Amino acid sequence: MRRFLLAAVMLSCMPAAAWAAPPELSLLPLPAAVTPQAGSFLFGHAKIAADDAGSIAAARRLADLVARSGGPALRLAKGGTIRFRHDESIAGAEAYRLRITPGGATVSAATDAGLFYGATTLWQLIAAARNGRIPALTIDDAPAFTWRGVMLDSARHFQPASYVKQLIDRMAMEKLNVLHWHLTDDQGWRLQIDKYPRLTSVGAWRQPAGAAGVDPKTGKPARYGGFYTKAEVREIVAYAAARHIMVVPEIEMPGHASAAIAAYPRLGVPGHQPPAPLSSWGVIDNLFNSDDSTFSFLDDVLDEVIDLFPSPYIHVGGDEAVKGQWKADPATQARMKALGIATEADLQGWFVARIADHLKQRGRRLVGWDEILEGKVPASATVMSWHGVNGAITAAKSGHDAILAPSPDFYLDHIQSDSHDEPPGRGGVMDWKHIYSFDPAPAALTPDERRHLLGVQVNLWTEHVRTTAYADRMFWPRAAALAELGWTPAARRDWAGFAARLPAEFARYRALGLSYDTTPLEPLARFDSAGGQISVMLRQPADIGVMRYTLDGTAPSARAPVYSGPLALEAGTRLSAQAFAGAGPLGSARSWLVEPALLRTRTAEEMTLCRSGVALRLEDDGATAGARRVHWGDIMHPCWVWTAAPLDGVATISAEVGQVPFNFALGAALSYVVFDKPRTPAGELQIRLDSCTGALIGSIPLGGAAGNSGVSRITGSIAPQTGRHDLCMTFSQAGPDPLWMLDRLTLDPAP
Repeated sequence: MRRFLLAAVMLSCMPAAAWAAPPELSLLPLPAAVTPQAGSFLFGHAKIAADDAGSIAAARRLADLVARSGGPALRLAKGGTIRFRHDESIAGAEAYRLRITPGGATVSAATDAGLFYGATTLWQLIAAARNGRIPALTIDDAPAFTWRGVMLDSARHFQPASYVKQLIDRMAMEKLNVLHWHLTDDQGWRLQIDKYPRLTSVGAWRQPAGAAGVDPKTGKPARYGGFYTKAEVREIVAYAAARHIMVVPEIEMPGHASAAIAAYPRLGVPGHQPPAPLSSWGVIDNLFNSDDSTFSFLDDVLDEVIDLFPSPYIHVGGDEAVKGQWKADPATQARMKALGIATEADLQGWFVARIADHLKQRGRRLVGWDEILEGKVPASATVMSWHGVNGAITAAKSGHDAILAPSPDFYLDHIQSDSHDEPPGRGGVMDWKHIYSFDPAPAALTPDERRHLLGVQVNLWTEHVRTTAYADRMFWPRAAALAELGWTPAARRDWAGFAARLPAEFARYRALGLSYDTTPLEPLARFDSAGGQISVMLRQPADIGVMRYTLDGTAPSARAPVYSGPLALEAGTRLSAQAFAGAGPLGSARSWLVEPALLRTRTAEEMTLCRSGVALRLEDDGATAGARRVHWGDIMHPCWVWTAAPLDGVATISAEVGQVPFNFALGAALSYVVFDKPRTPAGELQIRLDSCTGALIGSIPLGGAAGNSGVSRITGSIAPQTGRHDLCMTFSQAGPDPLWMLDRLTLDPAP
């Protein structure tokens, strides 16, 4: 800090012409228009002038961000050279103008939100400053979309209020302006409702599946969950409002209702009332019934929700409501007949429309997932499209406002690289480039229809995101890519430019002590034989910057050789690699001692899944505290293929295996999850040659690992082979719970 200020003082004696602005402004999201000007502004001793509540709030935001990221203390004072002022001539509710000259910087906007966003842009310029100077320029900026959202699922895994506030603060740094807060589901009810206290005393708590559901100290069932008090919610909503973020609560109906029904069984269909919130993932059949008393309950709940959340929008879900219980329930069928409703889908439409009417009476607008289009909802209802873009297209053509939140493109529970070190999540890589390259302007819509597209939103469903550390890695930087998609005009969006600006974004994260997923930045290596040497192929999943390497065990620097193709190395070489953006490292370095043993080991991620049913990265079934191994496999058919495995001289196989609880609601699809009949009580790891129906060349009993809820190492012999062959690994077991997973396999030569 002192060095920073000293440099600023020294530069105050230099003419502005002696300083050159950086060629690229590392701003994110990229502004709509930037006009360079001559010279630069030395901000080290600047003071901030602001004269009303909105401009003072923006000025304080700037000072706070600059201080937190290691810059100078900027104080408010009359006559300051950094000025915030309202200007009614600047059109747009979130628009602003930032003008920087050698004499100072001025942020102008018609609204407080515009001033706030201008402060954010000015902070980014200061954070990237060279020797205390920022370039003279004019930025005229406004967002492409009014809805730039992030959804946080707090129902599957509860996050403390402090984390929700941290997320809101990070959203504000990216000019994201909607937090869609998923508060109720089958696995938990997270919001205090005074009239119905059992919603939180019962509905907020569950027993986790598997070994994690038992307290290792007492042997008793673990109690897992939590809820937000009304005081916490009010504090979070106010915190968001100060950062110009609207919090939109989601109260699920008619499906995803198990937690509420467990608390108040009268709300469910008779015979289908769970005693507690569920610990399984998937689409659950439990629905609210259609009794008038249930609507009285829902109206009461929504009235308390409305009193907590000033948002004009209330999200009521409406998705994945399986109708089997309604079809089989005599009371529901009688209700449909009395109402003149022909189908259960029409009943859901009537259900949602009735809720919409209640919200309308309270001055609020209903938002629902695109399944609400099945019914006659009012024109004021907003449709959130998760079935690709089709729901948004249908909604816009029908005159409904719509938000693009498509699966899988914007679903952040999908992994973002194929690295063994990624957090738990769904298969199907949704990487940074994929999100950034999404087209939010469907060609099927006319210009008039596109006016109904309010914006874009990424969703973090947390079935497999147990910790806030995992959540941060899944959100960032992908939510930043969404921010630019929602803010920057299409003509100015370019992946190469965005990728070039990401390192500065990462530097801001690090300066503020904020975590993000560095795994896609870090090199992956693949080893093969090359005559008498070992061939090493490196790649970086994010494909950002350049990869450099060393062969002497030292950490790579910006002067190390650039990796340009496979390396042929002698055994015993210590290879280190790291990606760089200019002189700055990206992620962490990785090192390998190049030895023949590397040719004979593969992780599950380096193999091919035999099928593509439901591929997941899942934490093992270990204790509730401490690190857990994350496994990669298809829960419908746990099966892996090592292509062209080198089998010359191999006598035994060593495998690291683990277990995950089979807590997946698959419905009729469960019948497709089948296994070979085991020959021993715990089952076996089976190894087949050339195909998954080929000869069985090895079968390793799992008995020694069965009692371990973490990772176990098992070994066994295989029939001798020569040359290279595909190996197919599966498990034989009596049933799917717990589900065995292969973590890595090593081929061991004969002694």
